[in-house]
Amino acid sequence: MSDDPQAQAPAGTKTGMGLEPNVAGMLCYLAGWITGLVFFLMEKENRFVRFHAMQSLITFAGITVLYLVLGFIPIICWMLVPLLGLAQLALWVLLMVKAYQGESFKLPVVGDIAEKQI
Repeated sequence: MSDDPQAQAPAGTKTGMGLEPNVAGMLCYLAGWITGLVFFLMEKENRFVRFHAMQSLITFAGITVLYLVLGFIPIICWMLVPLLGLAQLALWVLLMVKAYQGESFKLPVVGDIAEKQI
């Protein structure tokens, strides 16, 4: 695999964990930052999977922190949390589908940070 995480996941190769790269990339998003952390720590070789793991970790950890901060602001929390939940669901589905398709779909800011960390 090339050093570019933007490249497509090569078909037929296995990750260090014995999974197809596209399946492992999708699973990085399954439980948000938790599975992102697990895959980032366990996968040492495949840059495609490490990119998705780090992007999942940063994205969903940030959303978790945002939920915690909004929890301290009652009126704003009641208005924004449902919208944030819908946005999070849409982002979660989009990232899982893109990873399963073998794409390294890069979020605007988070993707650049994730790319530097792998």
